[in-house]
Amino acid sequence: MTIDERTEVLRYTAFSADPAGGNPAGVVLDASGLSDARMLEIAAELGYSESAFVTAPPQGLGEPGRAYTLRFFSPKAEVPFCGHATVATAIALGERIGTGELTFATRAGTVPVTVAQDPTGGFRATLTSVEPHSEPVQEQDLAEALAALDWPAGDLDPAVPPRIAFAGARHLVLGAATRERLAALSYDFDRLTALMLRLDLTTVQLVWRASESVFHVRDPFPVGGVVEDPATGAAAAAFGAYARELGLVAEESELTLHQGDDLGRPGVLTVTLHAGDARVRVSGAGARIVE
Repeated sequence: MTIDERTEVLRYTAFSADPAGGNPAGVVLDASGLSDARMLEIAAELGYSESAFVTAPPQGLGEPGRAYTLRFFSPKAEVPFCGHATVATAIALGERIGTGELTFATRAGTVPVTVAQDPTGGFRATLTSVEPHSEPVQEQDLAEALAALDWPAGDLDPAVPPRIAFAGARHLVLGAATRERLAALSYDFDRLTALMLRLDLTTVQLVWRASESVFHVRDPFPVGGVVEDPATGAAAAAFGAYARELGLVAEESELTLHQGDDLGRPGVLTVTLHAGDARVRVSGAGARIVE
């Protein structure tokens, strides 16, 4: 896709080897001549939850030829970090310069990514998050979130406590008591947007625990002008750190997050936690979307 004579916009999906699954992102591999306003316009024209824009790295960052600056725009605003667009960009670069290590400078910090061949014959990317943390959510803010979602408090899973988690961007984690509660998502767009802007949230991470290491998740993203994000790498990283911090999973764990099933765009995010290392790995397949 060519937006203008000089700017080629690639389209990739992340967290699925099927172009019809996962979360699509726009990728501009050479955004050196684009203003912030133009990048925002391109993201809005594409209409994906985020698009990624690649420029030269800061001096001294990473291996020459394999380090870049990466910025992310939703249709409404720039966001500090986006996991699925990072994976999409890494796979687009991997197809062109080969597998191996990449380093991205983002507004959230430095994000290393490894690109490898996927057993399906395509590519797979694994990002390493910035240092994560979490914090309590105030009772009045939780009440407002539940009201915007139209969730009775009894629909929360007490084993997945409400909390704001960060691994490059802020996400409000809410546990659903049943798979049916997670599936029945219909919320007040404007009311949730107002709360998220006040709390500086990127998404709300809605979680249902299927087993010890398997979760189903959904991510409303009204602040980006999108009702729901089909697969959210930044939220997956934040959730992995949150789950370990609260003792929901072991310090050394591999979690499987299913997302997008309720949207007809199924994707799988693998979250890897290593004991003694606070940073979280999130990996998934990707595929080029051919126009």
